[in-house]
This record gives sequence, C-alpha cells and structure tokens, in this order.
Amino acid sequence: MNYSIGVIICAAGKGTRAGFEKNKLLVPYQGKTVLERTLSAFDFPTISEIIVTASKEDFDEISAILSPYKNAKTVLGGDTRTQSVFNALKAATTEIVLVHDGARPFVTREVIEGCIHSVLTKGSGVCAIPCADTVAMIKDGKIRCVPPRDELRQIQTPQGFFRENLLYAYERALENDNAVYTDDSSVFAAYCGTPAICDGARENVKMTYAEDFIDQAARCGYGIDTHAFGKPQDYIVLAGVKIPSDSGLIAHSDGDVLTHALMDALLSAAGLKDIGHYFPDTDEKWRDADSMKMLSCVMEILSEQGYAVKNVSIAIQAEKPRLAKYIDEMKNKLSSALRLDPTAIGLGAGTNEGLGYVGEGKGITVHAYVLLKEVN
Repeated sequence: MNYSIGVIICAAGKGTRAGFEKNKLLVPYQGKTVLERTLSAFDFPTISEIIVTASKEDFDEISAILSPYKNAKTVLGGDTRTQSVFNALKAATTEIVLVHDGARPFVTREVIEGCIHSVLTKGSGVCAIPCADTVAMIKDGKIRCVPPRDELRQIQTPQGFFRENLLYAYERALENDNAVYTDDSSVFAAYCGTPAICDGARENVKMTYAEDFIDQAARCGYGIDTHAFGKPQDYIVLAGVKIPSDSGLIAHSDGDVLTHALMDALLSAAGLKDIGHYFPDTDEKWRDADSMKMLSCVMEILSEQGYAVKNVSIAIQAEKPRLAKYIDEMKNKLSSALRLDPTAIGLGAGTNEGLGYVGEGKGITVHAYVLLKEVN
C-alpha cells in the first residue's frame, strides 16, 4: 500500500538562544535563510505536503518564503512547540507525517528516506546518532551516575509517525497533563508506545547559538581565461596595471585577462553565472571597458549574496612580456579592489617553455582560484 507522506517544519519559535533580533530561521546563511535551506531538503516527489508553523509576527514573511512551493502552507503556531505541532497535525492531510526542526537545514535525503522506511516497517522512526562523549547525570554539582554510553543516543529530527497515532498522542497530552515535551517521540511514547530509532547523521546538527551561523565552510571557485595578442596598441592590462608590450590583447573590453579569470572564479564560488552573463560582449556598454570597474560590480554582487573574499591564488602563463617587476603593483591593485590584505593574494607568473600558443607568444592564459567567506 502506498501512503501519502508530508512534513511538518517547526518554525514558530523565537530562537532566543541565538541572540538575534528576529527568528533565527529567517537569518541568512550562505546566501539563503535557514528556513529556505531546510525547505529545499524536503522538496522532492515523495513529500506531497509541507506544513510550516509560524508565529503571528513571522506569518507573512514565512508565507512569502513558501510561495514557490505549490504543496506548502503556513499554519499559525502556539505558545509552545507542543501546541504548534498539534495545530499542524490538525491541518495535515497525509497519512504519514515527519516532524522536523526548521533549524536543522543540513538534513540529507538519505536520512529523510530512512525515517520514512522506519515508519513503513516499524510504525515510527526517530532519527538518532550514538553519543560520542560520556554522558553523566548530576545533582548539586556532582556526578551521580554515568549511564552506559552504548545505550545512549542523541535524538534528532525528522521524526516520523502515522498521523492518526501522533495526533491522538498530542490530543491526550494537551488534555491530560502539563508536562513539557521537547520532541515528538516523547509525546508518542507517553500515549502510543515505544518509538523506533532510525539512523540520523552527525552533520544533521541543530543551529542553536550565534556561533552556529558562522560559515566555516570554504566556498571555492576556479576561473580561467585566455586572450590572444593582436590589438594595435603598445601595452597590455593585467589587474588594472598597464604593462609595455609589442601588441595588446584582443577583447571586447580592455583585455585584462587576469581580472576576467578572477571574476569568473569569484562568481563560480558563489554559485552564480559567469562574466558573459553579467558583461556580454554584445553590449556596447562594455566595449573597451575598464575591467577593474567590472570587478567592482562583481564585488557588489557578492556582497548582496552575503559573501566576501577570503583569499586568492592566481597563476599567469605568458611567454611575453616579462611580468616579474609588475607583480607587486598588481597585488596592490587587487588588494584594494577585493578589500583584502595583500598577504591573502597569491600571484605568480611563468612561461610555457616555448610550448603551445602561450610558448609561441600568441596569447596569455590566467588561472584563478578563490575562497569566499560568508559575512552576516
């Protein structure tokens, strides 16, 4: 039998422990809000319904975030997580529901599908991972006992159940006691039975504190560009520096092949389109344009996406002209444009030992590598 499957995403909290002035799920992380990243994890055909709980203050903003999802809707949450999930369960229409913390945006398809499989085969599925550390019970600042670590698990979400069973448990919980439940497995255990454990993942962490929102992951990008000699002028331009040459580099703009490779690397690291999209050679606006001004435009685009440059490494392949005495000037120009300390810019130049079009002096190729960091 095929069961319909939906997910309830809890997003009605305040996230006060994170110390933000707004709901932490609406704070940008790597260019998108945390809630958007969580939603995208459940955007696949198996999930036929997405319900997101929201507070009155955040209801309109969260509803707007859900607008691209045809199978999603917003439900007004309550004063507690228990009340919020209960409201969502009443609005749910699927036979199986997964309940997931909106602050766990790193959940994988494998974990979600494992949770669903556990519901189908065991009647419930609570994602959990083994405890890596020793856990102790304490009282008055002293250790009273240390439970066997191999019997302990760290509980995560999603947690999956048949909707009618979980709804029954929540109805009883809200009618019969004033207990505080921190997750759905506790409610299910109190009124339905012992829930089954399924595999979670260590990367499926809950973003709780402000430091959790600091992006430690490196976003790397690579760009390469080549321009041929042949423009009737007595210089080339690299990183905004004019360098004497037998002829210039052919290009729609000023032919700054170094800056072009760098821009492609920056855009690539941010997951954006290449420079041809932003500065097409069919647009007369960019004819003979200063590429360093184009780089400034790219930096503004990155800033809007929430990124800044962490470091850069650039390799120039050129048989001619000789570039060694211009390296420091190029680094200083890049330092200003990238808002970066010169020590975070690696820049080198070499020949191609007479081989290929570079070695024959027909053109210059530049390889650029960058790392971006998130700025909030």
